[in-house]
Amino acid sequence: MRGGARGGRPSRGRSGPYKPKVFIPRVPFDVYVCESFFPRVKLAPDDNTLTQAILKRNEDLTYSAAKQTAVLNLVTKIQAVLDNIALSPGNFDACQIEEVRQVGSFKKGTMMVGNNVADIVTILKTLPTVEAVQALGNKVLEELKLIDRNDIMSNHVFNLTMIDGGFEISYPDASVRCLITTVPQNLRKLDPELHLDQKILQHHLAAIRHARWFEENAHHSSIKVLIRLFKDLRNRFDGFQPLNPWVLDLLAHYAINHHPSQQPLGLNIAYKRCLQLLAGGLFLPGSAGIPDPCEGGTVRVHTSMSLEQQDLVCLTAQTLLRVMSHGGYKQVLGLEILPNLASEMSVWDGVVVSPLSKAYEKPIDKKDEETSEDMEQEHDESMETQDS
Repeated sequence: MRGGARGGRPSRGRSGPYKPKVFIPRVPFDVYVCESFFPRVKLAPDDNTLTQAILKRNEDLTYSAAKQTAVLNLVTKIQAVLDNIALSPGNFDACQIEEVRQVGSFKKGTMMVGNNVADIVTILKTLPTVEAVQALGNKVLEELKLIDRNDIMSNHVFNLTMIDGGFEISYPDASVRCLITTVPQNLRKLDPELHLDQKILQHHLAAIRHARWFEENAHHSSIKVLIRLFKDLRNRFDGFQPLNPWVLDLLAHYAINHHPSQQPLGLNIAYKRCLQLLAGGLFLPGSAGIPDPCEGGTVRVHTSMSLEQQDLVCLTAQTLLRVMSHGGYKQVLGLEILPNLASEMSVWDGVVVSPLSKAYEKPIDKKDEETSEDMEQEHDESMETQDS
C-alpha cells in the first residue's frame, strides 16, 4: 500500500475540516441608495415631459370604467355563488370549499388593456380531482344562469371552459378564471393519477400570499402604474419575457420605496430607476436581487430564471436605457412604435445605439460534445473513403 494514513508518505489531502466558500451576494450600484456619497454636479431639471408621457401611456393601457365594471360584476357574481356553495352546499357533494380569495391583476388594480381576465382562487377542504373541478364548474355555471334569468336587466350568455388547475367562465365583456387549490395539509396526500398537479396547486396558494402582501404593502398608486408600464414592456420586448408578474410587482415596489428617503419616488424617476437596476445586474448571478417576502426572505426572485434568461433581461435593459438616455423615451414607452428597438441598431441625434450581445453562453453538455465529436469523426472517415 502506497502512502495513506497508515505509514509511508503522509497524505497530501486538506489539513483540517473542509470549509466551503461563503457566498456573499453583491448589491448592484444604485445612485438612489447612496446619493449622499455622489452629489450631483448640477440639479437635474424636473422632467415633466417624461412624466406626462408616462401618464399618457398608462391611460392608454388602462381599461375604461365601463369594461372594469363589467369585470367587477362578473367577479362579484361568481364569488357570491362560490361563497353560497361553501356555506350551504345542499345536494352538491363533489367537493367542499374552505375559502374563496380574489388574486391577480384585477385584485391588485394592475389590469391592462388586452387582458380582461380576473382570477379567483378556491381552496378546497377535499382532495381536488378532475371530476370534482368539472362538477364545481358546472354548478357555478348553473347558478349564474339562474341569477341571470331572475334579473330582467341582464341577458348574458355564459361560457364554461376547463383549464389547467381550474375553469374559466366568460361572457363577451369579461372573463373570470376560477383557480383550484387545496388546504396545505392535503398536498402530501395527492395522487398524480387522480388529483390536480401539485405544482399548480402550490402556485395557486402562492398567488393568495402574493395578493395579501400586495394589498398590505404596495397599495400606492405609483406602484400600480409602474407595474402596468413594465407589463407592457414585457409584452413588446422578448428580452423581458422571463419577468413574471410577481417579479414585476416586487421590482416596482423596490424602485419606488427602497431608498433612504421616506417619500415614494416620482414616476419619471422610478421608471428610469427600474431600467437602471435591471441594466446594473439586479437579476444577475451573485446579486442580492430582491428577496421574496412571501417565502421568508430566503429566496431571491430572480433565481427562478435560467442564466440565459438573466443575461437576456440585463442586456435588453441596457439597450433600452441607452435609447432612453438619448431621447428615445417615446419609443421605449410605446407611444411611438419602432420595430425591433432592442434588437437592431438605431440612431438618436447622431448617436448610434447598437444592441448588446449575450455575455453568457450555455456550456455544451459532455454527452452532446461526445456526440458531435463522433459525428465529426464519422464525417472525416466518410470523406477519406470518398477521396480513396
